[in-house]
Amino acid sequence: MSGGCSSSDVEPFALMVMGDSMSPEFVDGTIIIVDQSAPCGPGAYAVIDYQGETTFRQYIERDGKKFMHALDGSEDDIELVEKYKVRGVVIQQKLRRKVKHYEWSPVSNAK
Repeated sequence: MSGGCSSSDVEPFALMVMGDSMSPEFVDGTIIIVDQSAPCGPGAYAVIDYQGETTFRQYIERDGKKFMHALDGSEDDIELVEKYKVRGVVIQQKLRRKVKHYEWSPVSNAK
């Protein structure tokens, strides 16, 4: 879905995090499970297509605007001003036998 924060009914997929822009929550080499039908809301960790690139960032809303946020602070937030597509929301991560689950509700995680 373009310009919104939801996806169609399709299977979850796995990706490997490359780099440290999402640390300390997701370090280089972490495997993430992305659910393409999970709801996306403020605070969700999402895979987003924007300006011809697919990026893993935290989706945030601030002052009525939408942003992609790198957790490590190495990059400025990217405001989503053009058409974008949420590929899915992270529901699980695994790194060296440790598994962590995420559950996002657009209402309960809104700030």
